[in-house]
Amino acid sequence: MGWTDVSCPPCCVGGPSLREVRLSRFERIRGRLRRAYESGRESARAGRVAEAPEETTTTASPPTPGPASASTATGQPSTALHASTASRDDADVPHALRIAAAWSWRLIAIGIVAWALLKIVGTIRIVIIPLAIALLLSALLAPAVGWLLRVRFPRSLATGVVLVGGLAAVVGTLTLVVNEFIRGVPELSEKSSQGVRQIQDWLKTGPLHVSDSQINHYIDEAQTWITGNSKTFTSGALSATATLAEVLTGTILVLFATFFFLRDGNKIWRFLVRLLPVAARWKVDDAGRAAWSTLGAYVRATVLVAFIDAVGIGIFLVIFDVPFAFPLAALVFLGAFIPIVGAALSGGVAVLVALVDSGPVTALIILGAVIGVQQVEGHVLQPLIMGRAVAIHPLAVIIGIAAGVVLAGIAGALVAVPLIAVLNTAIRRLAARTVPDTPPDAVVVAAQAP
Repeated sequence: MGWTDVSCPPCCVGGPSLREVRLSRFERIRGRLRRAYESGRESARAGRVAEAPEETTTTASPPTPGPASASTATGQPSTALHASTASRDDADVPHALRIAAAWSWRLIAIGIVAWALLKIVGTIRIVIIPLAIALLLSALLAPAVGWLLRVRFPRSLATGVVLVGGLAAVVGTLTLVVNEFIRGVPELSEKSSQGVRQIQDWLKTGPLHVSDSQINHYIDEAQTWITGNSKTFTSGALSATATLAEVLTGTILVLFATFFFLRDGNKIWRFLVRLLPVAARWKVDDAGRAAWSTLGAYVRATVLVAFIDAVGIGIFLVIFDVPFAFPLAALVFLGAFIPIVGAALSGGVAVLVALVDSGPVTALIILGAVIGVQQVEGHVLQPLIMGRAVAIHPLAVIIGIAAGVVLAGIAGALVAVPLIAVLNTAIRRLAARTVPDTPPDAVVVAAQAP
């Protein structure tokens, strides 16, 4: 067997040339690619036909000869599937009922989650309520810390100075209130005894004509009721001791949390935002900062309105020589932090003290002053100072205060309205279709052109 020269003509070896071999391989590859392309086109066409509505398919394609479908053979009309149905069984249920069922199970799921959150909040309220109060104090004191930082104070020193100054102001005010209350208790007790005797005289000589024996009988029944419920009062005292321990613990937590919120609040917020997906960070950051601005505006406006209320009612108490003018004004100031309800209750206490000390005429004058101050607050001060950014409907305020009282007592009522204001701003900002501004410290990385 000899070697064959590839350069010789085909007739020399009796077989196909190298060119023909290469062309045949190319033809086979091209044929395979064409068959794959045709198969892909047929699959895509079949998929589009399957996704088209049944009515369109029936109208476009002519009737094919052959045996009828199962539904036609049995004489039963075929049921058209709706886009919201997952099977033919769902198509037998009316569309409105399917929508109602879908809404129902979703609402049930949301209700279960909300109930679980409320249970968690109720369990750890001794921690959540101090943190909420610390947020309120931080929103109130943040402008003072910012001013000290602009004066080149170190951040920790500025925070400590503001916190200690605020704590000193609170302690000094409470000291003045307690001292004045201690000085005025004997006089008020004597006036109260005179008031009780006047009521007894009115019961005897008034339209009721109650005798001394009946009055003594009612007094004996009151003493018997107090003796019979002594265990309840004792347990109440024990619970008050436990509550006092909780108050002390909460106060310490409020001080520490307020310090760190004022010093490291921005870092804490950035850490929380980084836990979210990247696509949601800017939106949540924008909503959170808007909510914080709303909280600061609400707290500062509430303090200003409460101060004006306390000064207005306190002036009337001083003019008519009502005892405990300063403590009652301080009570009005604290009560104004609970909108609508707090001002009414604190004003009612001032009216009762005026009634016991100075009689019904002075009490009516103080009542008129309280009502007038509240009207000025509701129609002039709050719309002018707070503005529309933190405007909340009165029904939402009442419902929020009631829910706060049920969940956490007085502290819940104090926190409820600012929480509603913050959620209102945050939800509106999240629901807005605007793109938030780029943060000033954001680093934009652009891809280089090839």
